[in-house]
Formats: sequence, C-alpha cells, structure tokens
Amino acid sequence: MPSPSAPASPTADHAPVEVDLIVIGSGLGGLCAGAVAASHGLEVVVLEAHTTAGGAAHGFRQGDFHFESGPSLWSGLSQWPSANPLAQVLRLIGESVPVATYDDWGLLLPEGHLRVGVGLEPFLVVLRELRGEEAAREWQAFMDSLQPLCQAARALPLIALRPGLGTAAVLGARGMALLGQAGRLAQLGGAFGPLVRQRLSDPFLLHWVELLCFLISGLGMEQTSAAAMATLFGEWFLPEARLDYPLGGSPAVVDALVRGLERHGGQLRTRASVERILVGERRARGVRLASGETLRARRGVISNASPWDTLGLLPEGTVSNRWRERQRATPACASFLHCHLALRGDDLAHLPIHHVWVGDWQRGIGAERNMAVLSMPSLLDPTLAPAGHHVVHGYTPANEPWELWKGLERGTPAYRALKAERCAVFSKLLDPLIPDWRDRLVIERYGTPLTHRHYLRVHQGSYGPAWPADRGPFPGGQTPLEGLVLCGAGVFPGIGVPPVAISGAMAAHGFVTAKQQRERLQERGLLE
Repeated sequence: MPSPSAPASPTADHAPVEVDLIVIGSGLGGLCAGAVAASHGLEVVVLEAHTTAGGAAHGFRQGDFHFESGPSLWSGLSQWPSANPLAQVLRLIGESVPVATYDDWGLLLPEGHLRVGVGLEPFLVVLRELRGEEAAREWQAFMDSLQPLCQAARALPLIALRPGLGTAAVLGARGMALLGQAGRLAQLGGAFGPLVRQRLSDPFLLHWVELLCFLISGLGMEQTSAAAMATLFGEWFLPEARLDYPLGGSPAVVDALVRGLERHGGQLRTRASVERILVGERRARGVRLASGETLRARRGVISNASPWDTLGLLPEGTVSNRWRERQRATPACASFLHCHLALRGDDLAHLPIHHVWVGDWQRGIGAERNMAVLSMPSLLDPTLAPAGHHVVHGYTPANEPWELWKGLERGTPAYRALKAERCAVFSKLLDPLIPDWRDRLVIERYGTPLTHRHYLRVHQGSYGPAWPADRGPFPGGQTPLEGLVLCGAGVFPGIGVPPVAISGAMAAHGFVTAKQQRERLQERGLLE
C-alpha cells in the first residue's frame, strides 16, 4: 500500500525545545490524548514517525481513488448523547465529523447469504426465518437480560474516567448515584462468555455472539470484555440504532482530531521518529529523536506506541526487569491481510456497505483466513471514487499468522508468491457478490503483515495486544516511571476505536487535576 502524502514537518529550528507534554505516536489514541490535553491548556507536541497522522486509522490515494485502510464499522458519531468515547472526545475539543448513516449489512455465512438490519427487531426477523421462533425467543430473553448491564455501562460516562482513584472526584454527586450500579459494574469487569452461556444454547446464536466478540476484541467470547460487549449491544440493538460512516473515511476523523489539537495550541510533527525516552530520577523527562534532536517535557510523556515498541524506547535499568518482562510478554493478536480495489460500475448500489464472511464455524472464528470483512464506502461517499466507479476495502481481522511472514522481505519473489496465495481468500467474498469483479478492475492492491509493520511500525504487524478478560483486569496505562503513561490498544478493554479513544483521554486527564477535568466536562456539556 502506498504511503499517503503529507506536508513536511516543521524543521528542528522551529520545534519546541520544551513543552508540557510529549505524545509519541499519532494513532487515534495519541491524537485523542494530545487534543484533550491541549484543550486543558497544556502545551503539547505529538510526534509521528510516518509522513501522516492516524496510525491504523488512515487512508491513501491513488489517482482519483481514495482508499480506506482504517476501521470499517463506526457507530455513535451521528447522534448525541453518545456512549462512543470518540464522540465524547470530539465534543470535548469542539470538533465534529460529517457522517452518512445506514442501517443494514450483509453476511456470507455457512447458513447462507443474509442481509441483516441493525437493531433488535430486524435481527429477530432474520432469526425467525433462519432458526425459527424458539431461537428468536431465546435471543429476546438474552437481550432483556443484558439491558441492566447496558444501562450500567451507559451510566458511567467514559470521558470522566481518569487514572487511579480520581474518577469519583470528577463525577461528584453523580458518582454517588453509581453506587447503586456497583454490582452490575462489577459484572462488566469480567469476560462476556459466562453471561452468554447462561442464556444462549442455540448453536447459531452462540456462533453469532462469537463473531461479534471477535470483531470487537480479536478474541472469542470467553476472553472478550463484558464491558466492551455491553457497550456494543447497548448501541446496536436500540430501536433507533444505525451505523455511521465518516464522510472522507478514517482520514476525516484524524483531521478533526488534528484540528482540535492545533486549535487549542498543540502541535503535530510528522517524520519525527522517537529514538529514546529520556529518563532522570525515575521520571520521564523528554525524548530524543532519530535526528538527534532533544525535546524536554515539563509534565511527562504519553506513549501511543505498542507495549512492545515502547520497551525499545526505554534505556536499560530505568524500569524493573519484572515490569519489562511483563510488557515483553504482552499477548499479541495476529495480523491482517488487506485488499484494496477500484472497480468500474455504477450498477452496484443494491449491495450493502459491508459484508462479513465466515467460512466454517467449526474451525473457530479466529482460525486463519476463516473470516474476512469487505466494505464499499463509496456507496455512501461518492467523493472517494470518480463517477461510475467504486472503491473496495477488504481485510482479515486478526487472523493472519505472523509466523508465515517473519522470514520474508517485501518485494522478493517468495514474498509476492505467498501474498498471491494468501490474499486469494478475498475472492471468496467477491465472487458471490460481484461475479465479474475481475473484469471491472481498475486498481488491485494487497497488503500483508509485513505491509502493516512497515507503515505502522507495529510489533509483528499485530492488530494489537490481546489481553484476555478472563485472566484479570487490563494492565492500564500506568508505568513504573513517574510522568510516563501509555495509551492505545491494550490499555482499555477491547480493540478498535472506542477503547483507544478513551485510553487517550484517560492518559491526558492524568496530567490535569480532577477539578479541572470536571469543570471542562461540565463546560462542554459532557457532565451535569
């Protein structure tokens, strides 16, 4: 996949010598952290090694076609109030993103080709046709049982969270009201699987929940956070539920966060690769760039690099061997295969925006090349392709083994041969949907775990950390070093935009007082 173009970073002569806060990495977590901190009046610089911001939430352009490489499924951006932490962050920093909405998606499952509406009633209609009335009653009872947990999840505004025990001080009197939800909030701290198996026995429904869990966390339901799933069900199965697509794709979300960062006085620097986190007296003091330039931080450093890659930035002896080994042993999700196509044809409007394909339930939802997602965002946003054309983005979420690729080099004959073999999986989605897609081809590009690692500098091209919810709480963003906080995937339960966004906001709020956080949230209408 080609690298997106971006304006050059400011030169070292114009870079700040000392700021309040340094953020390493401009993924959505890092941008949320930087923008939130800047909105509190902190002097912030976000450093990005790549030529453009966004991390995994990015796109690229080839000719007149704009390709999406970031998240495909978005929700909670088109309405307010919203439980989506990204929507809360955007409101906090005074930004918004124009979105198009839609209310159904396609499924290519062993049971057949289905088109399912978002929300409870549309799913029940499909379920009755597929599995009968008994399965529909079972699902209805399951959803009824989840309602108290969904309400508990919505009762705690995630933007009010802060590291440590300070959240109660932010919530004030509202925090007292949450005491009545304590039991339900405790249930949300575990895995989703036990809650599911208490209520569901129909094989298809168990497979369906397993699929949703894997899409949300990269893990099966026995290891997926109950809190993450309660938030999902609380949004997707409301009567007015709908899905969103940010017009302009992931780059539009990134642009909004960068605007918020810069409007509040923060700075984004691209082509600024961090070589070392500077540590003195057990405190993060700044960073040294690969260029040799040094930046100092008065308050601290937030790392949006992965847990594994952050370790490589810390000098030996600055953290305990025990903590270092725990970070190094962070379990990793598998990686991606990506497919980017430009197709001729103005006769594709009958297709849903998204399709999810599953090959064989019995292999397990996380089995390699057993599940893939296909999106055609140009059906909603015609600016992404010339008239009479469409762009397609396909990916295999967190099921491509790194071991197949780790000994190869991009561009070699062996690499190209393996890429052609592995990426043939996308034809299993495309052939039944657009049988003549090969005749319509204008552009055809594929990505692998090595592509993912190359452009995102991610350990083993991973989808992110895979902390299982059945083995205790997530590690959070705290470190043994004062002034060094982590954000991004693996800090807050789940994988994808919502947990990454809240991890960034929490990291930033650790550098202001609870009183400042509460007043800012009240000022922006995020807290009563």
